[in-house]
Amino acid sequence: MPVWRFDAIGTLWEIETEAPLSSGLRDGVTITIARFDQEWSRFRPDSLVSALRGGGTIDAPRDAVPMLDAYRDLARATNGAVNPLVGAGLEALGYDPALTLRDGVPEAAPSGWERMLTWSSSAVSVHAPAVIDVGALGKGRLVDLVVDVLSDVPGRVIVDASGDLRVRGGTARVALEHPYDPTSAIGIAEVTQRALCASAVNRRAWGDGLHHVLDARTGLPVRTWAATWALAEDAMRADAVATALFFDGGAELARRWGVDWVRMATDGRVERSQGFAGELFLS
Repeated sequence: MPVWRFDAIGTLWEIETEAPLSSGLRDGVTITIARFDQEWSRFRPDSLVSALRGGGTIDAPRDAVPMLDAYRDLARATNGAVNPLVGAGLEALGYDPALTLRDGVPEAAPSGWERMLTWSSSAVSVHAPAVIDVGALGKGRLVDLVVDVLSDVPGRVIVDASGDLRVRGGTARVALEHPYDPTSAIGIAEVTQRALCASAVNRRAWGDGLHHVLDARTGLPVRTWAATWALAEDAMRADAVATALFFDGGAELARRWGVDWVRMATDGRVERSQGFAGELFLS
């Protein structure tokens, strides 16, 4: 099957279809990704979220309500461990626009983030200096938007953004990469008309034990769980749950949202939800 590979938002994308995509559809995908990046990337000085670093109000991007509503659920489920104002904490540890990747001083996200960040279908406001980061679910949301662009493409379509993928019109068997050995897998997931998103502490890692999955309450990288996988009807919720599973409350949120999951602890233990479709090689 034809596969279109390209780099965007700092990661490799692969789109597999039964026939090559037309130039018009490729342009549609490219435009969709570029728009999302210009709105939500904290790595771009010209993005909409960068314009809010010092506080202020912007016209709401079309994805603001679904994403920030989901963040509200994430934050409440994890007692604030996941929230969209974690950006300053990531930058304090060197995951900043310049990718300095330094050993910095941990910085907790502001408490009471729902009072600092407000949103509606018309506007997004930040009421004090803060750095918005939508990494807990943003890539999943973008995968869903790309799948929407390809809604009229016949047959099986797989959109894979390096660990966040969605399958439409068929089934794909996907290996669950071992977080400590990228040449092996801990199992296989059966993805049928669903999305599978993964997160792991060995990706976007630097320094002495530093990585991109922070507890927003402390600004410290998580230590208990090494990798997570989540299966949902859409990639945004799968991505969100894959992040939430690093914290207490993540499994309960998955149950409420109807998301199946697997997670592996740093000591090698593996847990899974009862409904996870696939096979595990570890127990």
